[in-house]
Amino acid sequence: MKKYFFIILLLLFADKAYSHTGHYEGLKKIEMEVIRNGEVIGYSNYFFEKSNKNLTVKNYTKIKVKLLGVIVFSILGESTEKYENDNLIFFKSNTFQNDKEKYVILNYDESSKKFIIDGSSYKGEAELDCVIGNWWNHRIFKANKQISPLSGSIKEQVVTFIGKEKININNKEYLAEHFKLKSKDKNLSDDKKLDFDIWYNSDNNLILKVSYSRMGNWEYILKNFE
Repeated sequence: MKKYFFIILLLLFADKAYSHTGHYEGLKKIEMEVIRNGEVIGYSNYFFEKSNKNLTVKNYTKIKVKLLGVIVFSILGESTEKYENDNLIFFKSNTFQNDKEKYVILNYDESSKKFIIDGSSYKGEAELDCVIGNWWNHRIFKANKQISPLSGSIKEQVVTFIGKEKININNKEYLAEHFKLKSKDKNLSDDKKLDFDIWYNSDNNLILKVSYSRMGNWEYILKNFE
């Protein structure tokens, strides 16, 4: 059953991986609730540390899905991203998906001008037009490829702007930009495909909501930021 709950936490970078981190100046944290079939089952929270021209973003994610009181799926993970002059230079994650450990170690290599990845699903190089799959950075909408923050695998993606919509988040109404993000490779199995609806607010540069369907209806919803 666990293969059907492939959780993806999405994305960020370009030409030496410009990630627009300056848009998040002064931001200390982003808290997101994870909801499945209308029930809160966990969280994915980001914490920001700024020092001169360097930015560190840490993520902590915890998810539990229960069936008749028994845990049938769980994720416990944490990651660290490091940026220098708005460029990604390092990413590391450790995730336990049920009893299986997954990991990624990514470094920017100055000599090759590429990312070097050591991951549980992929080991090798990646071009700088990739993004890492996280929900805090709006670089997700401009990237052609993403790197899984769980395993390091690389997938091509297609992002389509659907339109502007009013959306209510925690009793507050926003005018959001609605995007559809899907895998370019239509031959991927359903449990490997990217297929997300994303609502973004350009006033505060935050992703308000992400939804997808895979053995249930899943949502990541902005709970708080400061």
